Amino acid sequence: MVLLESLRKAFSLLIEKVSSEELNPDKIKPLLEDFKITLVKNDIAYSVAESICSEVCEKLSGVKVKRFEDIKPIVKSTLKQVLLEKLSTKYDKDLIETVKSKLSEKEPAVILFVGVNGSGKTLTVAKVAKLLLKNGFTVCIACSDTFRAGAIEQTEILANRLGIRAIKQSYGSDAAAVAFDAIQYAKAHGINAVLIDTAGRMQTKRNLMEEMQKIARVAKPDLVVFVGDSLTGNDAVNQAEEFMKCLNIDLVILTKMDADAKGGAAISISALISRPIAYIGVGQNLDDLEPFNSEKFVEEILS
Repeated sequence: MVLLESLRKAFSLLIEKVSSEELNPDKIKPLLEDFKITLVKNDIAYSVAESICSEVCEKLSGVKVKRFEDIKPIVKSTLKQVLLEKLSTKYDKDLIETVKSKLSEKEPAVILFVGVNGSGKTLTVAKVAKLLLKNGFTVCIACSDTFRAGAIEQTEILANRLGIRAIKQSYGSDAAAVAFDAIQYAKAHGINAVLIDTAGRMQTKRNLMEEMQKIARVAKPDLVVFVGDSLTGNDAVNQAEEFMKCLNIDLVILTKMDADAKGGAAISISALISRPIAYIGVGQNLDDLEPFNSEKFVEEILS
């Protein structure tokens, strides 16, 4: 269950306040100025919060309301429209469809997972493997995190639970070489998808970002998935933007959405990098990965 109590309260309060005023800019703007600060406190990037408020003001200003008509549904509908626009992107990539497409070419789909330390990337890789297995595909994992102590063992344990192969080398090995080995193994054994788990790296460390670019050059991924920790809010947004400068991210998975995530990161990331949130992590079990449904997400905020 995604917890969005803080955002829900903020939107509910705004609906109440706006609904008690005339729908003209002079009355709406001061309310939206306060609301903008509330959005920023809920992990929505300032530029996105500003954009939401200006669009809401523009859409509501001058709306003709009949005498004694309840304004609340109009305000709520406008907020829903603006939020859905922020969450929708024209970028059309899909995990399952990508694997199906490569299957028709008799080639393994190569999926590269990137993100910072502690975002839950390795567990997310295993969750995606489970999802693909449930959809009838065969999978192997490349242990390209050759840096973090225990990372290879963690991946192997998860792979064993799933009954799939984890391709590894020793710690300190070339991460790109591990990815290459895994792709060759998949081609030789008719495996449908190769999931490449990489070392978490801070977006400010140039040498680590260059290593990630090298992995991408060698592996030539069909999808690059950014894994972000929803609890870090605007940090996750900044990370996504920085990673996007080095790699073309295709999809985003937000983890820990079952914890007390404020929810703003989802809105901000979609709006700022124009990439869809594909899935959300909602627990520690391998089945705890849900497709992100923007309609449901917005309904939950406005309920």
